[in-house]
Amino acid sequence: MINYKPVIRVLGFLSIIIGLLMLTGLPFSILYESGDAISLVASAFAAILTGLPLLLLTRKGDKGIRKREGYLIVALGWLTMVTISMLPYLFSGVLSSVTDAFFETMSGMTTTGASVLTDIEATPKGILYWRSLTQWIGGMGIIVLTVAIFPLLGIGGIELFVAEAPGPTSDKLHPRIQETAKRLWLIYVALTALLTFILYFSGMTFYDAINHAFTTMATGGFSTKNASMAYFDVPHIQYIITLFMFIAGTNYTVIYLGLNGKFKRVWESDEFRFYVILVVLLTILITISVMNHSGNGLEKSFRDSIFQIVSLITTTGFVSTDYTQWSPGLTMIFFILMFLGACAGSTSGGIKLVRHYVFFKNSILEFKRIVHPRAIVPVKLNGSVVSGRIRTHIIIFLLLYLFFFVLGSIVLSILGLDFLTAIGATATSLGNVGPGIGDVGPVDNFAWLPANVKWVLSFLMLLGRLELFTILVLFSPYFWKSN
Repeated sequence: MINYKPVIRVLGFLSIIIGLLMLTGLPFSILYESGDAISLVASAFAAILTGLPLLLLTRKGDKGIRKREGYLIVALGWLTMVTISMLPYLFSGVLSSVTDAFFETMSGMTTTGASVLTDIEATPKGILYWRSLTQWIGGMGIIVLTVAIFPLLGIGGIELFVAEAPGPTSDKLHPRIQETAKRLWLIYVALTALLTFILYFSGMTFYDAINHAFTTMATGGFSTKNASMAYFDVPHIQYIITLFMFIAGTNYTVIYLGLNGKFKRVWESDEFRFYVILVVLLTILITISVMNHSGNGLEKSFRDSIFQIVSLITTTGFVSTDYTQWSPGLTMIFFILMFLGACAGSTSGGIKLVRHYVFFKNSILEFKRIVHPRAIVPVKLNGSVVSGRIRTHIIIFLLLYLFFFVLGSIVLSILGLDFLTAIGATATSLGNVGPGIGDVGPVDNFAWLPANVKWVLSFLMLLGRLELFTILVLFSPYFWKSN
């Protein structure tokens, strides 16, 4: 039997946390006199008043969380956060329809970066700050933050961390799960603060700096400018953003080791080496191609190439140029990058490089097994043997990902989208990337899409952010059986 009391209790706690975070936008609203202060306050009170009864009604009783409760909390927790977080859009009138508000908020919380706002720069400053903050919250997952302070609620958090933490990695920085979550968030907050000040001293206003720091470290890609990062066509700013996007796409365990000076162990990570080598090789290839097709000089071609490569691999989705105008071949390469994802244990979306690495390594070794059928040929990752269960899990994940990409593309085509737009919208939503191809490309917007398409894409965003199984398991009859 599922114990619903801790589920309801956590949902109430999340509602209160979201409400309190909304109030952090008030200084910007007041400073810029943007007229959205009342909307933020009203939304915050609505969130807090929703959460308080849920906490009070469940303050007694069994608070234990098992695996089923953990998955249920993650799925319902994200839906609760999205539902509560769309209130500022609706109360302020920035977005008048529930469909658009839900889509924009789901895109924020899942760090997808697809937007229905047609004039971002005309959006009130407090609301625009909240839009960026939703990505920062979703980047590492507010539930991981909740795990860090679960002892205050009398609830254990290991099941939640396993269900929510991005990627198939089980590495921990500390044997106690609460300490792990705290250290993850400490690194996350510190890197965000560092990037904010670097961008500020590089020429951005503090408002632009903190917004772009939020969405860079979250690998989300929301910008305060209509032209995204193309607005800041300054080499040093774009190189800074590129570097921090790359860092944000790195496994946080690897970042932690690097910060502690254990560089040998950093380079011993097979996934991290694969990540670095892939970015370097793609940058060389695409820089040469861009120089030939665009006529730009070496520096500009290199900067645009590495920026867009890192932006798409890490699923950040910032745009410095319209890469679909370079050539059909390069457009295809960038489309494929939407399926990669950066490292497991990072804030990026997508499939994750470690899955690709293990899959291709296992596929190559299969030829050896065919030639030597009696030989035991293990697949190793970071020097350790990858178990058969994990290999099976990865293969099933890849097949399910491909299935939902095909299914989503078919559904969107039936709903009226052309082929390129259908596959582009599906790929960018499922991979939590942001820009796609077709009529949802890097310089396009999602506002024109029909309401039913936006709901389909919102589901794909959630499915991709929680890496398929966390959502799909709820539709399994095994999940609801008592034994």
